[in-house]
Amino acid sequence: MGHSHSHNHSHSHNHPDLKGRNLLITILLNIVITLAQVVGGIISGSLALLSDALHNFSDVLSLIISYAATLLSRKKASVNKTFGYKRAEIIAAFVNSSTLIVVAIILVKEAIERFVNPIEIESNLVIWLALLGIAANGFSVLLIKKDADVNMNMKSAYLHLFTDMMASVAVLIGGLLMKFYELYWVDPVLTITIALYLIYMGYDLLKSSTRVLMLFTPNTIEVQQIVSAITKIQAVKNVHHVHIWQLNEDEVHLEAHVDFDEDINLSKFDQILEKIEEEVYHKFGINHLNIQPEFGKCDSKKVIEQD
Repeated sequence: MGHSHSHNHSHSHNHPDLKGRNLLITILLNIVITLAQVVGGIISGSLALLSDALHNFSDVLSLIISYAATLLSRKKASVNKTFGYKRAEIIAAFVNSSTLIVVAIILVKEAIERFVNPIEIESNLVIWLALLGIAANGFSVLLIKKDADVNMNMKSAYLHLFTDMMASVAVLIGGLLMKFYELYWVDPVLTITIALYLIYMGYDLLKSSTRVLMLFTPNTIEVQQIVSAITKIQAVKNVHHVHIWQLNEDEVHLEAHVDFDEDINLSKFDQILEKIEEEVYHKFGINHLNIQPEFGKCDSKKVIEQD
C-alpha cells in the first residue's frame, strides 16, 4: 500500500479560536434580540416581528450547532475515530440548511393567513426593535464575514445572520409604512419575502453539504482526466478501482489500484508515487493519496468498480 500524506496544507485556516470567539459573541447577541422580539411581537401584535424572532431563534440554535462543530472539528483523531471530527462542520451546515427551509415554510403559511385577515399593529415598538435587530445582526455579520468565504459551516451561520439583518430592515420599512400610512398588509408581504429568500439560500447549502456527506466526487473533479493523467506517467499500465471523495472542505482523498508494466521494486515505486502525487495535487487539488500497486494481477480493470 503506497500511502502518502505529503500535502497537508493549511490554507484558509485562520485561527479556530478566533472563529469560535466570534461565533460565541454572535450567539449571545442573538439570544438578546430573540427575547426582545418575542416580547415586542406579542405586545405590538406584529407577525413580522414574531416571525423575525422565530427566525432569530432558529439562528441561535444553528449558531450553537456551528459553534459546537468548530470545537469538535479541532478534536484530535483517535483509535476509534481515525478521522477525528473533521465532518462535524459539514453536518452542522446540513442541519442548519434544512431547518432554514422548514422555518421559512412555516412563515409563509402564517403570512398568507395574516394577509387574508390583516390586524392593526403597534408600529412604534416594531420600528425600535427592528433597529435593534439591524444593529446586532449587522455587527454579527461583519464579525464572521471572512470565515464564511472559506468554510461551509461558517457560511451557513453567516447566511442565517445575513437574512436576519435583511429581515429586520424589511420589518423596519414595514413599521414605518404602518406608522405613517396604516398599510397593515405590508407585514405579511414582508414575511413571505423573507421566507422565500431563506428557502432559496438554504437549498443551495443543503445540496452542497449533502454531496460531501454522500461521498460524491467533488463537482470540480473529472475522474477520467485524473486516470489519463496518471496513466501517462512512465511505467504505469492502467489505473482502476478509483474512489474520490471529500472528507471536509479542506481534504480531498483519492484511492486507486495502479497496474505497472514491469515488476518494479519498492524504491522505484516510491519515485513513481511522488510523480503521481505531484500530478494529482497540482492539477486536481487532491491532497491525500492512497495507491495500491499491482503487477500482472488478475482482477477487474474497470475504473469504477461496484463492490
